[in-house]
Amino acid sequence: MADRSTGPLGLGATARRFLQLFAVCGLCGVLVAALFVPAVAVVGVTASDTSNLLNTLPDTLTVTPPAQATKVLANDGSVIASFYSQNRQEIQLADMSPYIKNGIVAIEDARFYEHGGIDPTGILRALAATVSGGREGASTITQQYVNNVIIEQLVAEGKGDQAKLGSQKTLVDKLKEMKLAIGMEQKYSKDQILQGYLNIIYFGNGAYGIQAAAKLYFNVSAKDLTLPQAAALAGVVNSPGYYDPLTQPAHVIARRNDVLAKMLQQGKITTAQEKQAAAAPLALHVNKQAQGCVAASTAPYFCDYIQQLVLNDPAYGATVDARTKFLYQGGLTIRTTLDPKLQAVAQQQVDSTMGATDPLQRGAALVSVQPGTGKVLTMAQNTKYNPAAAPGNYMGNFALPVNDVNGQPLHGSGGFQIGSTFKPFVFAEWLRTGHSMMTPINGAVRLYPWGYPWQNSCGVTTGAYDPALPDSHLLPNDEPNYYFEQSAMEGLYNSINTVTFQTATQLDFCNIQKMATAAGILDGKTNKPYDLSAIANLIGTQDVAPINMATAFATFASGGIRCEPIALASITDGTGKSYPVPSANCQRTMSQDVAAGVTYALKNVLTRGSGYKIPVDKSTDIFAKTGTSDGNIETWTVGATSGIATASWFGSYQGNDANWVNQDIMINGRFYTVVDGADLAGGQWAALMNAAGGTYPGQSFAQPPASMLANTPPLVASPNGPTPVQSSPGG
Repeated sequence: MADRSTGPLGLGATARRFLQLFAVCGLCGVLVAALFVPAVAVVGVTASDTSNLLNTLPDTLTVTPPAQATKVLANDGSVIASFYSQNRQEIQLADMSPYIKNGIVAIEDARFYEHGGIDPTGILRALAATVSGGREGASTITQQYVNNVIIEQLVAEGKGDQAKLGSQKTLVDKLKEMKLAIGMEQKYSKDQILQGYLNIIYFGNGAYGIQAAAKLYFNVSAKDLTLPQAAALAGVVNSPGYYDPLTQPAHVIARRNDVLAKMLQQGKITTAQEKQAAAAPLALHVNKQAQGCVAASTAPYFCDYIQQLVLNDPAYGATVDARTKFLYQGGLTIRTTLDPKLQAVAQQQVDSTMGATDPLQRGAALVSVQPGTGKVLTMAQNTKYNPAAAPGNYMGNFALPVNDVNGQPLHGSGGFQIGSTFKPFVFAEWLRTGHSMMTPINGAVRLYPWGYPWQNSCGVTTGAYDPALPDSHLLPNDEPNYYFEQSAMEGLYNSINTVTFQTATQLDFCNIQKMATAAGILDGKTNKPYDLSAIANLIGTQDVAPINMATAFATFASGGIRCEPIALASITDGTGKSYPVPSANCQRTMSQDVAAGVTYALKNVLTRGSGYKIPVDKSTDIFAKTGTSDGNIETWTVGATSGIATASWFGSYQGNDANWVNQDIMINGRFYTVVDGADLAGGQWAALMNAAGGTYPGQSFAQPPASMLANTPPLVASPNGPTPVQSSPGG
């Protein structure tokens, strides 16, 4: 890149510059001769010494791709966000306006297509300008390209402080640059060099390369630059600070008109074109694009999820630094699974449920996955994504666990108490062990003394519901009038705690845990299996991330096939090279009969159970389960069709004590005595599922086997506890 002086040089500086340029001029012939004839043919002491020096300098330069911006795309190809250390998008010369190609040559290197890398005429011209007290660049486009390639490589290696610009260069540096320029001309065509140059040079204000500059200053592609636009940008590269279109428009117009005059002089445009372009206003159409997830207006938390997936995966580099370079400099196209239309619905819903500035710091979140594929389709929450903001504004991703299964950070909240949404997994184990969902269960049993013989073949389960003990009480139901005999299925869809506990008396807690783990349930803070060492956890006192709840219910919806959630569809770089992305690893983890039994029972939640008021389209096969923690602090609706599974959460993300209860409270102009899972969480869940019906239609679920629907004698709990069950989930 040429340097620009803002004033005349002093006498001493002029003399030094004169001697240096004179030396360079004198050595140009020696340099060219040394590259094409044997050194012994170069006569004279000075020539011999110079030849020895030249022989120590490299004559070829490996051109590596410069840092390019990475684009993160939704599943329809729309852009979610960009990541870059330098805002650059490499394009072909054919995709650049002929005006920018001709303009840059006219102003920077008029004899570009005539010289062999260095221009003795230009050096003499620079020498004359120096003698007369001025200053003029002598570097050819090829030399400037060489210089920029060297700087880019130093920056990529973390050695940017070693880069030399303008007067920092020694005579040896200049000779090295010249020799490399001649070597480059022998290796690449003129058009290849010009293409590389226009893709690498800096145009100011964070724009590297002509495509980024065209987008920044005029909001057009480089191919569509008009003559006055192209001439303005061609003039900027000489000194992006002095010729800054944003702050120095007068300087830019004057320089633009110099470019136009040069183009006219060289026969690249007509007199009429030159006059018309020179009279045109600068007419900027600035399009500053913020980078990173802060700029992802529709899916910033999903964007952050994608960022962490790349930064955590050794497939993209051996170290975090290497993976960061891969993401920010690799010029990647990262295609994701996000459905932008459905995401817009999800975001609108959570924003309507609770504002980001809620003084009680309550959150709302929706996350959806596709059964049978694991594709993450939506991920929305009501808080404003801004990692740099004050505490309370950005609290992490509500949808995710704290870390991934390898212990790498996901910026997740770690999940929330899931309440009664855990009951379907107890019910699934009930069915798997051969019980009928029609078995009558005594829902009046509320006393479970300390030492009750719960079975847990992989640990110990303790706890009590016994008012004779300090700080204990009888097992309660949310519905005060439901302490009576009802079927196991009725107990599930009405969400009756006492029925769940009575079925658990006949089950091995270890196998309940295995059933939940097989479906996708993990502790959101530790990624360990759901803890059933305490009997209270049967009704959801553990924290689970919404994405894992959606995955688990998708396992029911897909007939027992569990797929790991995936968000990356493909990653390619600018050369078309593909990189591996994680597989959903879909596997059967539950029998089809058990999955059919659970979906059959949970469909009743929406028609006559705890979620009967949820305004979801019930004309298709759809099921759900509501959940509410003590104090109504955390509330859930999780459910699915065969086409989409969604976890919806509303609650406090600050804690689970009495300070954060959602009772006797006004929300969006409505007073709630209590906020249940079917209320706010249920409403936003229904809106999303209704919107998804056309794109992800559900098919009819399989019917459970007759044995699961058979009328059986009432359950009579054994005073000695359950009969041991040795088989494992999935059988």
